[in-house]
Amino acid sequence: MKLYSMPSSGNSYKVRLLLALLGRHDVPCIDVEYGSATLEQAHAEKRLPFGKAPVLELDDGTLLPESNAILAYLGKDSRFVPNDPLAQAQMLSWMFWEQNQHEGVIAVRAALLTYPHRKAQATPERLAELLVSGNGLLQIMDDHLSTRDWLLGNNASLADICLYAYTHTAETRGGFDLTPFPALRGWIGRVAALPGYVGL
Repeated sequence: MKLYSMPSSGNSYKVRLLLALLGRHDVPCIDVEYGSATLEQAHAEKRLPFGKAPVLELDDGTLLPESNAILAYLGKDSRFVPNDPLAQAQMLSWMFWEQNQHEGVIAVRAALLTYPHRKAQATPERLAELLVSGNGLLQIMDDHLSTRDWLLGNNASLADICLYAYTHTAETRGGFDLTPFPALRGWIGRVAALPGYVGL
């Protein structure tokens, strides 16, 4: 098994984080950063079915794309997936929300400010719009976390790992101010304190 991973991508990072938390140091990462020869090679060898990383290549050669699908595969029967069917569904709700709402704003603003090839799209109007939308999404998380330590239950789940990836860099990469979100900042600290944690 091996992981095709883009080092600068939060979607790739969330998979590397789960692997580290699970102690799965046996899974090698192939870096496929923008503009790299390894990315061109991965495309040429058709290792990225949806044209992007991350992709988990299983021992039999099966290619599993999409970060949250990979989390679900790797996390099965681990402490990061609750046993209760309702809790599992609630976990998936947060993970769907991350891709449907959160990633398309928080990660996109960071990408516009970070990647040179996205610079032309980083107009003041677009950045301002994403800032307003992003603050609304961060408020949803802060409100929810104001009464609990984790997104659901008493322990970290795949939902926390999933949403941590882009949230914890929202300030440094996306230009968001996390000062107004104390519950969110506390949660970021708790994720970073998990045994086995690795940073981006």
